[in-house]
Amino acid sequence: MSVIKLDATDLRILSAVQTHGRLSKTALAEKVNLSATPCWTRLTRLEKAGIISGYHAEIAFGKIANVATVMLEISLKQHRYEDFERFEKRIGQIDEIVECIATGGGIDYIMKLIVPSIQAYQVLIDNLLIEDIGIDRFYTYIVTREVKSIKRKLIDL
Repeated sequence: MSVIKLDATDLRILSAVQTHGRLSKTALAEKVNLSATPCWTRLTRLEKAGIISGYHAEIAFGKIANVATVMLEISLKQHRYEDFERFEKRIGQIDEIVECIATGGGIDYIMKLIVPSIQAYQVLIDNLLIEDIGIDRFYTYIVTREVKSIKRKLIDL
């Protein structure tokens, strides 16, 4: 994988869109101290290079519905390529799983789920076990409060 060289202006553009999401051409140019056309050209280049992979809003689900957040550690029975592929394909189809990362070490995956209730979580995990998608062990952690969350924050590289 080749690393794309970014200059200070590119980094200011990335920081602005991380903080503010989609901005008008004029607003973005003002934030990064660049004229509108060159700024938009740079933004388009960053998008086409895949450095900006999308725009989204972070929703505070707890403000619109009673939900439970659950963290889940999973280890698979087998560690063949097709086992990981089958598991990941199925996990990708479940809306309640909002994050899933593969890890090295004692466990294979860590997931974050947002569910309507703990009972709904239990039904979901029971169904996954019934489907036999290769789960050997799982550990459930109920989130009681979020202490710190920094998502998609540009850092000095």
